[in-house]
Amino acid sequence: MSNQIKLVALDMDGTLFNNQSQISKKDQDVIRSITASGVEVVISTGRPYVGLPLELLTSLGIRYAITTNAAGIYELPTRKCIHSEPMEAALICPILSELLQKQIHMDVFIDGDAFSQVSVQKYVPDLVFPDSIKRYISSTRTLKENIVGYIRENNLDVEKVTLNFCPLDDGTFLDREAAKEILRKYPDVHFLTGGYHNLEFTKSGVTKGKGLRILAEKIGCTIEQTMACGDSQNDLDIIKTAGVGVAMGNASEDIKKAADFVSRTNEESGVAYAIEKFVRNR
Repeated sequence: MSNQIKLVALDMDGTLFNNQSQISKKDQDVIRSITASGVEVVISTGRPYVGLPLELLTSLGIRYAITTNAAGIYELPTRKCIHSEPMEAALICPILSELLQKQIHMDVFIDGDAFSQVSVQKYVPDLVFPDSIKRYISSTRTLKENIVGYIRENNLDVEKVTLNFCPLDDGTFLDREAAKEILRKYPDVHFLTGGYHNLEFTKSGVTKGKGLRILAEKIGCTIEQTMACGDSQNDLDIIKTAGVGVAMGNASEDIKKAADFVSRTNEESGVAYAIEKFVRNR
């Protein structure tokens, strides 16, 4: 069977998105050209479904999204969930209760939606995010007075939790190490960073690479016929899994070392550059 690339998986923040959370015209044009020729382009993000720019993505011919690091995989724009691997309420509630005792901003993703607790909103101005990310957070989160109570009372499954930390003068982040210590006590969850020094955790065993395998099987291609682009730790597994793993020029060093190819940065349409090298030229 030919190893021609048939599926391209793209991370969003730091990869497909530039630093203003926009997709460059060059990236849009190249993606649209390969989806029109029959190559499947999918999103692979830590964001929940509600955080996707659906109208733009569907206009580019993108039909699937690996969201919340593959705890939820959805069809676009129907929102049909084709794979779900969340954390159950009994597992997640004790963890959240401990974390909420710290000075941490927290987002909780449930069935494609994004929730946060009112009490943690005071940390948002101090977070080391671009303004575009802060606007995204503010515009997509449903606020709850008691997020743990909401999950417990409705017996809700949680796809992913993201923890964001306030910077300190010495270059460290308030309560980040304390959060790691809490999470290490729970072997049924897996945590890593998705960028901006955050921590993200899902059910143990959930990875973007696993999501890539699920979608490759669905569209009928081998894993060798896939390419994945990313920039941060939550992209490491998918970059190692894909037939061609691409690190963005702005990626962290461990991601670059694991990749088959280092592209240009997200500010230089690095996605289009990689697609033109490995997909269009073949």
